[in-house]
Amino acid sequence: MKTAYVLCGLAAAAIAAGASVMQEKEGPAYTETYLVDEKDLATTGRNPYFILEPGWQLYFESPDKKETLTVTVLDETKKIGGIETRVVEEREIEDGKVKELSRNYFAICKRTNSVYYFGEDAGGAWQHGEKGARFGLMMPGTPLVGGRYYQEIAPGSAMDRAEILSVSATYETPAGKFEKVLQTVETTPLEPKERALKHYAPGVGLIQDGNLKLVTFGRKK
Repeated sequence: MKTAYVLCGLAAAAIAAGASVMQEKEGPAYTETYLVDEKDLATTGRNPYFILEPGWQLYFESPDKKETLTVTVLDETKKIGGIETRVVEEREIEDGKVKELSRNYFAICKRTNSVYYFGEDAGGAWQHGEKGARFGLMMPGTPLVGGRYYQEIAPGSAMDRAEILSVSATYETPAGKFEKVLQTVETTPLEPKERALKHYAPGVGLIQDGNLKLVTFGRKK
C-alpha cells in the first residue's frame, strides 16, 4: 500500500506511535512526520477549525482598515508530489495595493479531519517533495492544549510551527463574538525571536492573524 509521510496529531501521540519528531533545545519536541495512507487524503472537507470547501471565504481588516486580507478556498486543485491538493488563495492589500498574492495547497484526512499543508506559491515558495521539503500539519483533527507541530518543513526556506495554547478561549472580532476558540502561537527556528498569535473559531476557521481581525465570512456568492 502506498503511503505518504505526513504530520498527524500531537507530539505525545506521535512519539507513542513511533513517529519522528524534531528535538528542541527547550520544551517538548514538535511533531515532524507521521504515516498516513494517501487514499485517506481528500481535497474537500471540514475540520472544526479549518474549512476546506470551495467557495468558503474569510475577509479580514486591520484596525485602521489600511490592510485587508481575503482568504478564499478556490474551486481548483493541484497535484503535488503525486497527491491532489486544494488551492486556497490569500490576497493581502495594503494602502489600496496588492501586498502579496499567494496560492496555498492543502489536503484533509477523511479519517481524522486533520488538515495538511503541502506548500505555497509566494515569497517563501516551497512544495512538498522539492529540495527536501515535506508537508506538515496545518490543523489537527483533535486539537489538544500543549500540542506542538510543524506546519511547514522546508529546511532553510519555511519552517513554521505551532503550539496550541487554548481550546476554550472567547474572542471578539468585527464579525462577532466567538466561543470555544482555539488559540495558537506560531514560531520558526529561522527567526527565533518572532512569535505570532492566531485564533480559530469552530465552524468558521481563522478569525485573527496578527493585527488582522475577521470582518465577514461564509460562502462566496
